Amino acid sequence: MSDDCVESPRLLPWAGPEGRRCYLISDGTGHLSQVADTMETVQLGMADDLLGHAADMLADRRATPAQLRYLLARMREALTDVHRIAESRGARLVVAADPGD
Repeated sequence: MSDDCVESPRLLPWAGPEGRRCYLISDGTGHLSQVADTMETVQLGMADDLLGHAADMLADRRATPAQLRYLLARMREALTDVHRIAESRGARLVVAADPGD
């Protein structure tokens, strides 16, 4: 791998010890990059599923406060994941669009 192929650090879709951000420096083709891509796909799919579940639960007048609090906690987790993915992908778009001033 030459220095020309190395991109800026990629924000990974999971937190490290103590909730700190994890970054990967690579050319984007390695095993860990593929794991991160898969993890992003899983997280986005879970968030989509949760949106459907939320719509059903909010339409059900029998939903209890405890059930709604649980749903809200899961929605917060999903939003955190989706935000991290958007931030990571947005940063990579900026790098890809940079003509190498």
